[in-house]
Amino acid sequence: MSARGPAVDRLLPLDGLPVLAVPAGEADRARELAVRHGMVRELEADLFDPLIVRVERFAAERDRPAVADGPRSLSYAELAARARRLAALLDAAGVEPGTVVGVGGGRCAAVVAAFLAIELVGALYVPADETWPAGRVRDVLDQAGASVLVAVDEGGSAPALLEGAAQAGCRVLRAADAADLEPWAGAPRLHGLDRPRYVLFTSGSTGRPKGAVVEHQGMVNHLWAKIVDLGLTGDDAVAFTAPLGFDISIWQMLAPLLVGGRVDVVGDEVAHDPAAFARAVDERGISVVELVPTMVRHLLDDLPGAADGSLGGLRWMIATGEELPAELARRWLEAMPHARLLNAYGPTECSDDVTHHTVTAGDLDLLRLPIGTPVVNASLYVLREGDDGTWTACEDGETGELFVGGVAVGRGYLGDDERTREAFHRDPFEAASPTGRLYRTGDAVRLLPAGEGGEDRPTLQYLGRVDRQVKIAGVRMELGEIEAVLQRHPGVRAVAVVVHEYPAR
Repeated sequence: MSARGPAVDRLLPLDGLPVLAVPAGEADRARELAVRHGMVRELEADLFDPLIVRVERFAAERDRPAVADGPRSLSYAELAARARRLAALLDAAGVEPGTVVGVGGGRCAAVVAAFLAIELVGALYVPADETWPAGRVRDVLDQAGASVLVAVDEGGSAPALLEGAAQAGCRVLRAADAADLEPWAGAPRLHGLDRPRYVLFTSGSTGRPKGAVVEHQGMVNHLWAKIVDLGLTGDDAVAFTAPLGFDISIWQMLAPLLVGGRVDVVGDEVAHDPAAFARAVDERGISVVELVPTMVRHLLDDLPGAADGSLGGLRWMIATGEELPAELARRWLEAMPHARLLNAYGPTECSDDVTHHTVTAGDLDLLRLPIGTPVVNASLYVLREGDDGTWTACEDGETGELFVGGVAVGRGYLGDDERTREAFHRDPFEAASPTGRLYRTGDAVRLLPAGEGGEDRPTLQYLGRVDRQVKIAGVRMELGEIEAVLQRHPGVRAVAVVVHEYPAR
């Protein structure tokens, strides 16, 4: 069983990371190229207050709906009070700053309140989804070293969730039990922008999940990146559709709260039914939706049978989690000209998305859509590894591997120094890096010159995983490129290209 206690004690310090090998003088050249190509985007602003501070400010200034959960709704004042009562429950259970608290169940208003409560007491959030089997729940809570699990479902928790928590030695607290407690009256215990804020477990190639740790500054920076690039205001309602174990759930349930907007919880029975989902968007006045491209396709397929004006109030559709095919983007632009389409890309290890690209008609002639340019306070480097193991920066039009620097980069994998060293390096390019870290994505990208596609500046085009690059008869090929060409045919809906090796005869 994992050790309980402050998570930071089980994180590899910066001086334990390898330094990315670059030839003499290459670090300055790589930084200069990144700046010239627009791959470094800085936004100087005091953005990093605890979320609960802004929630309580809105509650005091002009209360309004904060979270809509089916027929029920919590105002900002009600959300803040609920968070403080949950903080009292955690404090009474002995939760201390830096320890890990599990939150288990389905997405609901109580999850948002629990996240704010965990921030108040200075702990770290780790989600456990209600659909997970007991073994997955146990592995996540055990590896995270969670001391307690807050069960948020009012109608009783899933048996597998309770079984997994018991196997991990986690004490279960029911969120409903906080209803009669006096609100916790202390100031937020979160100290330092570089303090860990949450842990999300991603699937590892070995089958053992990896606990990616994101700092407070990285998390809040990503929330503001969404606010800045989507132009979110207090008039917006963002659909909370993601399962708790997915990184996009973080911004969906938190970013609207920074601007006085509304989080609209959409349950699985609606989120997985395109017709019901379209009705919910219309009836609830949802203005921002994020879906995987497969679901976007189903939504478009059902539109001919929908009421006239369906999705008429939608401002943004964000595609994420899978590659967005150009033909699907074309369908969206033709059917929904009023709702802009954002192609988003980013790894969990870097606080979620690190690039945004608003798709335009000018992009559609490309084999593969751009993934865009950096979000605020992110630095992106397209590098190529030489035969001597050193890395050099790519010029316009060249293909390389994507590395991420800046505020977005997380702290590594909790309690896993070996895999942390494989993916994270000390940043040789930015002397004043806020994290000092550089993340190796393992993704191949091409640096598109200005004028290619719909952008008047260089942008990035995703080509697939580096480990999907193959060499046939001495020629290096990207399997994703072949897939993109095949998918342009109107008779092809989905495609996967694999390589088979046959023995010579």
